[in-house]
Formats: sequence, structure tokens, C-alpha cells
Amino acid sequence: MSILGALILIVGVLYIGRLFFIALVSAVLLAFILEPLVNLMMRLRLPRGLSSFIASALMIFVLYLGGVVAWSQAVGLWEDLPVYTRRVGELMDTATIRIEQVEKAAQDLMVPKRLREEAEQAAKAAEAAEAAKKVVRGSKSRQRPVDPVMPPPVQEVRIRQDESPLVSAVYEWLDKYTSSLLMASFVPFLVYFFLSWRDHFRRNFMNLVQGEKREIIQRAWDGIGRVARAYVVGNFILGIFLSIITALFLYYVKVPYWQIVAPLSAFLSLVPYLGLPLAVLPPFLAMLPVYPTLPAYILVGTVVSFLHLMALNLLYPKLVGARVHLNPLVVTVAMMFWYLLWGAAGLVLAIPITAGMKAVFDSIPSLRGYGRLLGD
Repeated sequence: MSILGALILIVGVLYIGRLFFIALVSAVLLAFILEPLVNLMMRLRLPRGLSSFIASALMIFVLYLGGVVAWSQAVGLWEDLPVYTRRVGELMDTATIRIEQVEKAAQDLMVPKRLREEAEQAAKAAEAAEAAKKVVRGSKSRQRPVDPVMPPPVQEVRIRQDESPLVSAVYEWLDKYTSSLLMASFVPFLVYFFLSWRDHFRRNFMNLVQGEKREIIQRAWDGIGRVARAYVVGNFILGIFLSIITALFLYYVKVPYWQIVAPLSAFLSLVPYLGLPLAVLPPFLAMLPVYPTLPAYILVGTVVSFLHLMALNLLYPKLVGARVHLNPLVVTVAMMFWYLLWGAAGLVLAIPITAGMKAVFDSIPSLRGYGRLLGD
């Protein structure tokens, strides 16, 4: 019961403080991404503090450029939204007509002709009877005296100047995500401190324990670092590579908004199990108002699927899979669990958190059985 109570307490704390833990884990993962860059600048005789500052500033600059590009593409997409809406409506109408045709053909095959004729005659008779009833009710209503129509009551008219819809939308969005934006503002500072104070924190943390426990913590620390760096940096490099290749292809076939569609498709391709349909979806949506014929969709879907399979089978095992050993069942359960706790952020952070837990279990002799349970 004590173990169950402790687990319930931990889950409750993770849920209540989800914004804090999401920001903390995100900062740790970003620090792992930037750590090779910091080490490279330290080899050039730059101090660790300055190297960490340059790496953090470069990260903010890249995120800013990405935000500018995404915003410019979003503005153009908003202007073209009526075209997309009309195209989606046409596709839905076409699909509805096709479904009705299939249903009618199936009904013609399953129901004999004589029964269909009898059903049609019965339906016509029912419609005629209903029309006769309406005529009788109409004649009776004309014989009734007509009540005088009273004018509607005069209501007070208040003239109020409405706020701009854009201002209202921005205000509602900021009001809804104030806490999330506030926590996200701490992430760059956390990344810088994790990078610049890493050696200091690690050295003093090791001084808190002695003997065998110190060796266990050292192995666990190194294991978490290897797994996190392999997963985060490997997926990041793979996502960048897929983004570049996909962007060149989408630009060649003239897919609208390829600047934002390509990286979105590439990084969605890395989602476990759902990567292939998620990778194909953004290009298909962007192609709706431009390509009305099926061959263009087949070409784009085939190329994007080929890139996804190539990355998954050739590059992913070398960059990520050699150090992150999690069986498919554990990955699925972990994604479900962290999604319920932290939403979409939990879905992204589920695998590195679970891989880090496995690294800790593998480093502690009494918990290695749990590590083998999580492994492949």
C-alpha cells in the first residue's frame, strides 16, 4: 500500500505541477542538444560560461527566425483560407455523391426489383395521403378568425463600440495561455544555467554521497546523458535532414507554403507508429487548392513515404536506436500515460523520459529487472 500511495502521490504532483515539469524537462533536453556546440567552442579556448551564452543566444535566434517564417506563412494561409474551405466543401460533396451512388448500387443488388417497386408505390401513396391532410388542415385554418397582429414592443437601443475582432482574439489567447507563456519564458534561462553550471552542479552533487552509492549515481548520470543525447540530438539531426530533403522536393513540385510544410512533415514523421500518416497529411492539405487531380497526390505521398521509410530503417537505428532500447509495448503505454498527464507536450517527452528511467534502472543493481522489463 505504501508503494501504491507513493505512486499516486508522484502522479498527482506531476499532474498538478505539469507546467513546471514540462518547462524543466524541455530545458534539459534543449541543453543536451546544445551541449556538443558548447564543447566545440570550449575546444576553441572559450570559457564555458561564454560558450553557454553564445549557444543559448543562437538557440533563441533560430527560434525567432522560425517564428517569423511561420508567422509569414500563417498570414498567407489565412488569406487563402476561403479557397481551402471551398475546395474541402467540393471534396465533401463529391464524396457524399459517391457514397450515395454506392449505397444505391448495393441496394439494387440486395433488394429484388418487385420489392423495390412495391416500396416506391407505398412511399408515393404515403406522400399523397400526407399532401391531402395538409390541404384539409389549410382549409380549416382559413375559416378561423385572424387575430390582430400586435406591434413588437419598443426596446431600448444601446449603441456600443465593439472591439476589434483581432484584438479580442489576441486577448483571449493570451488570457488562456498566460501561465504557459510565463513558464516558457524561463526555458532559455534554464538552458543557459544547465549548460554553464553543469560541472559545478555535478561535482557538488557527487560530494553528497560516498562509496558505492556514488558510483551508482555516476553510472546513472552517465547513462541518462548518453540516452538523452542519443535520442534528442539524433532525432533533431534526423528531423533537420528530412526537413531539407522534403523542402527541396516540395519546392520542385510547387507545393504552396513548402517553407513550413516541409519541417512540419519531417518532424511529424518521427512520431512513433503514427509518423507515416502524419508526415503525409501537411503536404496533402497544402495541395488542396492547387492540385485537383489524383496523380499529384500519389506522387507526393509516395516520395514522402519513401523518405520516412528510409529515415526510419537506415538512419534512425544508427543515430538513435543503438542507445535507446525500449520495446514497442512500453513506448505505446508511455505515450498514452504522459499524454494523459501533460497533453501534447507529454506525447513529445514520453520517450526520452522513459529512456532516462530505463538508464537509471540499468545502473542500479536492485532495479535492473525493471530496466530489462522496459528494454527490447
